[in-house]
Amino acid sequence: MKTLGNIIWLVFGGLISAFWYFVAGVIFYITIIGIPFGKQCFKIGKLYLLPFGKEVMSNFNKHPVANIIWLMFFGWELFVGSVVLGVLFCITIIGIPFGKQWFKLALLSLFPFGAQVK
Repeated sequence: MKTLGNIIWLVFGGLISAFWYFVAGVIFYITIIGIPFGKQCFKIGKLYLLPFGKEVMSNFNKHPVANIIWLMFFGWELFVGSVVLGVLFCITIIGIPFGKQWFKLALLSLFPFGAQVK
């Protein structure tokens, strides 16, 4: 199921979403101050590529100031969008595995600093 889910995910939007996160990461890297935020964009982008079979472990206390800055400027929009998509996918039985992936992405989008993807 993990391999099939990742293939379906890539074909129906995961590749495009990951691409845009990688572009955002490169833009952040251009500015020296944005490098930590660029690293988080790359982390989220990698999860967008292959979310099935991965687990997100959030640790807000590791970098609380960076997480608050991320939350104020980017995190809450990404979180709300991912949760809405997760709920929409969970409406149908077939979409539940994909909805779970959106909830996983919502957690990482909310507080990426200190989070680990395993």
